[in-house]
Amino acid sequence: MDKSEKIAYASVLSLLSVSLLVLAVLLFLLCRRKPVRSEESLLPETKPVARSYPLTDVDAATDGFNQRQIIGRGRLGTVYAAVLPGDNQLVAIKRIHPGLVLSKPGSGFSSVLRTLSLAQHPNIVSILGFSEAPGERIFLTEFVGTAKNLDFYLHGDSNSGEDAAALEWRKRFRVAAGVARGLEYLHEGINPSIVHGRIKSSNILIDAEFSGRLSDYGFGFLVPHEKSGIAGCVEEGYGKESDVYGFGVVLLEILSGRRSENGLMVKWAAPMIKEQRFGEFLDPRIVVESEIKCLVLRMAKVALACVGNSRRSRPSISQVAAILSSVEREGEGG
Repeated sequence: MDKSEKIAYASVLSLLSVSLLVLAVLLFLLCRRKPVRSEESLLPETKPVARSYPLTDVDAATDGFNQRQIIGRGRLGTVYAAVLPGDNQLVAIKRIHPGLVLSKPGSGFSSVLRTLSLAQHPNIVSILGFSEAPGERIFLTEFVGTAKNLDFYLHGDSNSGEDAAALEWRKRFRVAAGVARGLEYLHEGINPSIVHGRIKSSNILIDAEFSGRLSDYGFGFLVPHEKSGIAGCVEEGYGKESDVYGFGVVLLEILSGRRSENGLMVKWAAPMIKEQRFGEFLDPRIVVESEIKCLVLRMAKVALACVGNSRRSRPSISQVAAILSSVEREGEGG
């Protein structure tokens, strides 16, 4: 190798060494900056956590828990409509029954409420805050429409059938599909997943667009062994399969217009669906138009699958949500 070749060779090696050094520096800088960008990208996605309110604020907002502000009563507690001091937002305030509070004094109420408040979906009622004091457990949620629930529309005090007629079949499809999507989110769309544990028509609120919104989810820690008042609506046990069963019972109520009492709904409805005796089974207060008859029958088959005797044979809520969303779209001509 002559002198000129040696110089050219040395120049190439020098250039290559410089290029490798520059590349190494760039990779080092990129690796150092990547975690920073990753952390910053998480900030906008941070979900709101339920806020703690002093009991004095809640007491003032409800005018001392005045009966005139009561908009609902249930197994968990009494619900009040209120506007908190310094806040123009209308909220629903649920005061847990004293008996449940005293039976679970160390239930970790505030910790559970903060976790539940991370759930955000169009078909669930968001938890906004809570208040905790000796003998008191209270939580605040968004106020949904007129605060009427599915039980009111299906089994309200009106004997004229006007409430049921307001919930005609296409709206019933919308309610059912929305609730299924909300339950799917609780089961599959959030970590840790949330088991509702108390799915029934009175825990499904109807908003201004006639969409179903699940409320009172995740409160099994307060009433894990409750039986009274929900027999036939909630299956014995606690888990996702039991939620699917409870939703199936709600579907049977939507289809038949009858209230589930003492566990008789499934025993009464299942044979009729299997034998296709829909004239006896479907809600007589509203007409089944010919163009949507097949959709009503499809929803009945979904309900039957949800209340099947074997937990293993039941569909997942994701499968149920997919079918009912299809029924909803077809019913609206989509």
